[in-house]
Amino acid sequence: MSTAGNLAFERQQAGTLAARLSEPRRFLQVVAGARQVGKTTLVGQVLSCLDIPSVFVSADDPTVGDTAWLAAQWERGRLAAADTGKAGAVLVLDEVQKIPRWSETVKRLWDEDSRARRPLKVVLLGSAPLLMQQGLTESLAGRFEVVHLPHWSFAEMRAAFGFSLEEYLYFGGYPGAAPLIKDPQRWRRYLLDALIETTISRDVLLMTRVDKPALLRRLFELGCRYSGQVLSYTKMLGQLQDAGNATTLAHYLELLGGAGMLTGLQKYAGKAVRQRGSSPKLQVMNTALMTAQSGLSPDEARADREFRGRLVESAVGAHLANAASSGRGSRGAPAASQCVTPASSPPRRCRRSARAGTGSRSGSRSTWCDRRGWRRPCGRPRCR
Repeated sequence: MSTAGNLAFERQQAGTLAARLSEPRRFLQVVAGARQVGKTTLVGQVLSCLDIPSVFVSADDPTVGDTAWLAAQWERGRLAAADTGKAGAVLVLDEVQKIPRWSETVKRLWDEDSRARRPLKVVLLGSAPLLMQQGLTESLAGRFEVVHLPHWSFAEMRAAFGFSLEEYLYFGGYPGAAPLIKDPQRWRRYLLDALIETTISRDVLLMTRVDKPALLRRLFELGCRYSGQVLSYTKMLGQLQDAGNATTLAHYLELLGGAGMLTGLQKYAGKAVRQRGSSPKLQVMNTALMTAQSGLSPDEARADREFRGRLVESAVGAHLANAASSGRGSRGAPAASQCVTPASSPPRRCRRSARAGTGSRSGSRSTWCDRRGWRRPCGRPRCR
């Protein structure tokens, strides 16, 4: 494979953002996604192909810390837009979530430009999706559109870096770590130190109050170990040493899912009550998180048939979960829910048919149903 990477490779979302920025000014554009999925690179590619001027600034500088800096950068964008007339300009604010009360300031400045009819288009992006989402929902309701950037798929990693299927299963879809795959130990340390630890400590723990940070870390490790398996919250508590309850674990699982690391898929059911009451199926959003936590080398992971089976299932689940989170799931299909029990499950007696006196006779009114609750082939919608 080629580990040099293809700098000219553009993801599908680049065309979406470019089309929106070519339109008349309507909404703030928010590029959302987990760490190291290429948000800044994608925005840079889009700006290079636009015919209007742009101002790109980042709040990552340690000297930046107040809204006055944000207002000053916004004024730079206004000046650039004024010089071009109706064509306008684009202002890109990177790592904007690091500025305290950034959402209120952005709302005020955006509304001022709307009233003055200034053709300044604004793009927001940041490396902490949870903090970004919190600011958007609190102050900027009705003023923004989101371009979701999920983890890289196998097709994208193959086109950009020449990944084979075996390489994608083990090394996952992190483009920044692709040049390190020839040295698996170095690749593993990079993921553990620069991605996993940074995301948990800076994104999850700084987003909201977490009373048991050690429990959250162990929940993530447990989720990586049991990815692709259904695990009830009671069994999770039995695996974890720290005290907690099912509600705490469910909340921590939502936080990890918001950071693009680990999620819990609920069982698909026709009734919402049954779906919410089901045990979650743990699912990593990128198989690299699973293999980095396992400590197995690529050869060991390939030789362990049980681990490889869960790795393949997790890769399929991660693809569906990422597609659902970015709005690319199939219409009408439960892309982000557990699959129901296979039809090969042993049948059980249908109580309603037994009361009706049909017994276990063969014929068009069968008295058996599978464990999913669907009768066959009697025609009644569900067993009770």
